[in-house]
Amino acid sequence: MATASNVVPLKQGAPARQSEKKFGRAVMSHGPYIVPALMLRAQVRLNVNSTQMVVLLQLLDFWWTEDSSAHPSIKTIAERIGLSTKQVQRTVDALVEKGLIGKINRRLPGRGKTSNEYKFDGLIKKLQAIEGDFDKARKAKKAAAKPGGLIANKE
Repeated sequence: MATASNVVPLKQGAPARQSEKKFGRAVMSHGPYIVPALMLRAQVRLNVNSTQMVVLLQLLDFWWTEDSSAHPSIKTIAERIGLSTKQVQRTVDALVEKGLIGKINRRLPGRGKTSNEYKFDGLIKKLQAIEGDFDKARKAKKAAAKPGGLIANKE
């Protein structure tokens, strides 16, 4: 027979993650979204305007594993961000022209043209190429905050 002294209370669920603490469990139940912070911090270096960044983020939301590709429809992206399909198509074309994404036309047997496939090799290569600059800046900022971190040039 169970008594108060030998009953172990059951956990009421896993402890909330930081994202759940910030946004709430219901909001986070729709899933997290992970992009490198460098992508946001390097927007100017990537030569990407705000519309292009939003479209790029939307495309990345459909890329789930390293060995897969994204293939949302232009219409889906347009509906998500409140732009026309023509505006989204022009923005995608600009991202392709900048070398940030690859676009592959897809056809389904018996159905014809379907949504394009998108690859992000160009974005990844560009982020990897500029990461060193950001790492140096981060280290310099950290060193500057330490006592004696800034030393004037002696000439």
